[in-house]
Parts: sequence; C-alpha cells; structure tokens
Amino acid sequence: MAAQAAGPQVDGVALTVLLFFFVVVTIGGFLAAKWRRPASMHSLDEWGLGGRGFGTVITWFLLGGDLYTAYTFVAVPAAMYATGAVSGFFAVPYTIVVYPLIFIFMPRMWSVAHRHGYVTPADFVRGRFGSRGLALAVAITGLLATMPYIALQLVGIQAVLDTVGLGGSGNWFVKDLPLFIAFAVLAAYTYSSGLRAPALIAFVKDSLIYLVIVVAIIYVGVKIGFGDMFRAAETKMNTKTKTGAATGVFIPNSKTYWAYSSLALGSALALFMYPHSMTAVLAGRSRNVIRRNAAILPLYSLMLGLLALLGFAAIAAKTKVIGADGKPNAQLAVPHFFADSFPSWFAGVAFAAIAIGALVPAAIMSIAAANLFTRNIYREFFRPAATPREEARVSKIVSLVVKFGALLFVLSLDKQNAINFQLLGGVWILQTIVAIVSGLYTRWFHRWALLGGWAAGMIYGTLAAYHQKSAATAHFGGSLARFPFTQTTVYIGFTALVLNLVVSVVLTGILVAVRAPAGADETSPADFYSDSQGPTTTVPGTAGGLAEPA
Repeated sequence: MAAQAAGPQVDGVALTVLLFFFVVVTIGGFLAAKWRRPASMHSLDEWGLGGRGFGTVITWFLLGGDLYTAYTFVAVPAAMYATGAVSGFFAVPYTIVVYPLIFIFMPRMWSVAHRHGYVTPADFVRGRFGSRGLALAVAITGLLATMPYIALQLVGIQAVLDTVGLGGSGNWFVKDLPLFIAFAVLAAYTYSSGLRAPALIAFVKDSLIYLVIVVAIIYVGVKIGFGDMFRAAETKMNTKTKTGAATGVFIPNSKTYWAYSSLALGSALALFMYPHSMTAVLAGRSRNVIRRNAAILPLYSLMLGLLALLGFAAIAAKTKVIGADGKPNAQLAVPHFFADSFPSWFAGVAFAAIAIGALVPAAIMSIAAANLFTRNIYREFFRPAATPREEARVSKIVSLVVKFGALLFVLSLDKQNAINFQLLGGVWILQTIVAIVSGLYTRWFHRWALLGGWAAGMIYGTLAAYHQKSAATAHFGGSLARFPFTQTTVYIGFTALVLNLVVSVVLTGILVAVRAPAGADETSPADFYSDSQGPTTTVPGTAGGLAEPA
C-alpha cells in the first residue's frame, strides 16, 4: 500500500506512473496539430473550434472532459467529506437537469452560430440584438467567470502533487515548479494544436476516470461495505461542532430543500452559459451531434454520483486530510484515500486521471476566453478589419496570457479564496442566460432592458456574495443567502437571475412603449433550424456588409 504523503517523502512509484501518463498526453497534445489538419490553422474556426467538424463520439469525450474537471473530481467528494450532501451531492442532480435543457436550446444555438460563423455566445448576442454594449457585457462576464475556473483546475493538480510528496518544500519555487512545468507544456501544445489538443487528450482522461471510479466503487463495496460507509458518514455529519451546530448534512431536510434545489437548478442553468461549454458545443458537426450528446452525457452523471460517494468512503476509511504543510485540507480527501487504500501504481493511475482532468478543461477554457477577447473586444473595438489570420494569432497569444494569469491567481491567493471566486463566477455567468436563451426564441426583449437586467443581477449577486461569511473567510464565504424579505435560504445566483428577469421585463415594456430603437437583427427564423453553413461567414454586427470566405 502507498504511504500517505502527509510529509515530504515522495512516493516514487505513484509519481512515475503520473509522469508516464503526463508524457503520453503531452505527445498526444502536440500530435493533435496533425489530426484532421486543414490547409490552414490560421482562423478561429480551425484553431478555436476544431474546424466545427467533431462527431458524436469526439464531442462526447470533449464535453465530458470540459464539464467534468479535475476540480469536480476533487471538490465534489471533498464537500461530501467535509459538510455532506447540500454542498456536495447537489452536483449530481444539477448535471442530470442540465441535459434536457441543452437538448432543447443548444441545437438552435449551434444552427444560428454555424450559419453566421459565430464563435462565441457574445457573437450571437451582437448579431441578434444589434448591441455592442450587450455583447461586451456577455463577453466580460464570460472572461470574469472563466478565469477563476481555470485557476481551480490547479487545485486538483496541487492536491495530487501534495499527496505524492511534492508539496512539502519550504521553497515556493521548488514546491510550485511542477505546476509551472505542467502549464508551460499545456500552453505549448494548446498554442500549436488549438481545440484539437484537448479533444484528443480527453479520450485518455475519460478512460482513466472511468477505470478508477469502477475499481474504487468495487473496493468500497468489498472492503468497506456501503452500509458501514453511510453509517460512518451519518455519524460524522451529525457530530456537533464547537458552536453546537451539526458538522454537515447527511440527507437534506425540509430546512435545506430550497437551498439544495435552487443551487442545483441555478447551477444547471449556468453550466452551458460558460464560454468553454459553448465552445465544445459549437465544435460539433451537426445539430444531431448536439442532441445525441444531450442524450448520452448523463452517463457522466452516473460516474459523478459514484465519485461523490468516495467522500463518504474516505470518512469510513478514516482518511486523514492533513497536507504536506501540516494544515487540514478537505481537497485531499480523495487523493489521500487512494494513497492509503490502493497500491502505489494504481494510486498513480488515479492521480494521473485527476491531473489530466485539469489539463483538458484548462485548455478549452483558455481557448474560449481567448476567443471572447479576440472576437468581442479586440475585433469589435480595436481592429474591425482584422483578418482571420490576425484573429487566430491574437487568440493564441491571449490563451497564453489567460493560462499564466490563472496560474498566478491561484498561487497568490489562499485556496479557499480561489474556490469562493469560482462560486462567484457561477453567479455571474448565470446572468447572461436571459440575453442568450431568450434571443434563441424571441426578439421581444429590448437590448437596453437586457443590459439593465444583466447589471442588476451582477450587482445584487456580487454584493450578496460579498456579505457571506465562513469559518475561513470574512467575505465571499458561500453562495447561499436568504431570499429578500423571507427567511428562506436559496442560491444567490438564482435570486439574482429572478431580479435580472424582472428588470428586463419591466424595462422592455417601458422602452417599447416609448419606441426606443431596438437595434438590427441579422438573423432570420430559418437560421435557427439550419443544418448547413452559409456561403459566407458574416462578421457579427455587419448585417452581411463585411464577410469572410467560409
């Protein structure tokens, strides 16, 4: 059995296995540049969307690698280990709820984006509502929400490095050097291969994850027993803290129903508003590819449910979560569980799955963020006549900046603060849903009203999150708060969305009544059902006045 890496001792076998898989995916990342290589990679369609040609299987792995990140594999069971079902298991129902939703509206987004050459959700908003300001708001929100999400992929890698014994050095450079190397390599093959790199690597990542989870659940059933596991978890959650409150929630009770359900629903609505989720969807080959994936992606939810239970298994196994720095860290629950319970070589496989599970989404997120900046800030406001080659070059450079910005973000902040900012990012990105999803079905909302609703939701959500305290931080300590004028605790993002929608409806009524200019719509009803690309790729906001070869 592998010794738990609570100190500086390095587990050589686990580290060797981890390095082996890292080398494999690195080679795969660079070779991906030659996979389905077109005549030119110098466009966002090719570099940023993989040529818009991924089929059902590739898209399934890409979306799975994109949505089920290293942070998911570390944080969900960690939340189960620390505080139980409300903060941990809600992730399972929300990933179940989300797929019927995307089955309905994502094929429409794919069609109109494919028809007009839209690369980002802000492109669509610009073209649909004729509003540079609203598109800029959507783009900035996407960038703000994505940056801490990329940073948190490092939390998963840090947990792995800590467990194999590389996190105990007192020298910050030595301790963080593996992270710098991993992200430098990631930056290099993403720069050269674009979206094709994470698409290819996702095959390795997801195969490892499924293998590890199946073996782990069999182990739990045989060695621990599910009954003993649940009893141990219930005992811990019901144990009183120094303040007299329960440690956590084993099964949500009536007092937590609204918190649990609004957190699940709000998270489900937000998930595919993230730029990286949209990027993976727009890379699909057809509308039917998106529909098929909405039908088969729940297989990942089954895997996520089993993964979440590993947090309870770590409780039953009496796993210690003291890091190499001597401080307790619940994020170490799963890595230390594997280090304690399995041979070193298999623990290394598990660590590789988590580490690669960080590299895949980090690559997609950085590409999506770079596309947002290039299309909706650089081109829109600085270089309207930028060529496809120039767009691709700028996006590549920005993707590098985003990666290393996220790296510095997580290294300069306490881990809990990094997590809190990611939770805040979920509140923010949810405020783009009114403009994006309503635009797929109606032009009734006025562009200025949507901008006002977005601003109201952003301001309320940020302030409400700022006032939440926790044992670890005085601000941004959680994503739950009382619904205004009630005693009911709900997800802050859900309340902000309700405010956003109310403001948008009221302002639209007023603006329509005074006949405020609505802005030009460059789409047509047939575009939302199209399964083919138009003869030209229209630059958003030009209404066909400026076009590039498709």
